[in-house]
Amino acid sequence: MAMEGSTINSEDFTVGCLLSIKTTLGEEFDGQVITFDRPSNILVLQEGSKPGPKRNIRFLKANYIKELSFLGQAEDPLDIKKCYIDLHRLQAREELAVRQAEADAERIGVGVTAEAQSIFDALSKTYVSLSLLLWCYISLLASVLCF
Repeated sequence: MAMEGSTINSEDFTVGCLLSIKTTLGEEFDGQVITFDRPSNILVLQEGSKPGPKRNIRFLKANYIKELSFLGQAEDPLDIKKCYIDLHRLQAREELAVRQAEADAERIGVGVTAEAQSIFDALSKTYVSLSLLLWCYISLLASVLCF
């Protein structure tokens, strides 16, 4: 069952249904409906049908749907029994991202030009490598002189 963009309504987006979608931007993909938010007119889809722990989620404004084909109905994509989130791993990723953002923020100069900042960034990458190389050289030299 194919539908044109002008005849699409929110009843076409029931949770779990499998759709083939063509957008007004020329993209074509298949996905399973996770939810549809009426006030914002946003459709949330889980792309592909391959089983596995990683899935692509797409948020699509329904206005951008050019053609829609119903492929079938599947079980609820958000079945709690089949979902597993490793909270410890997620928290570790968050902490790492926060530390990285803080380190990146510390390297940004105040009141400097963009050119000066880019020079500093390039030198800081080189400096880290040179300082490690220098440390290795000094350690090697110290071990040779001690014997």
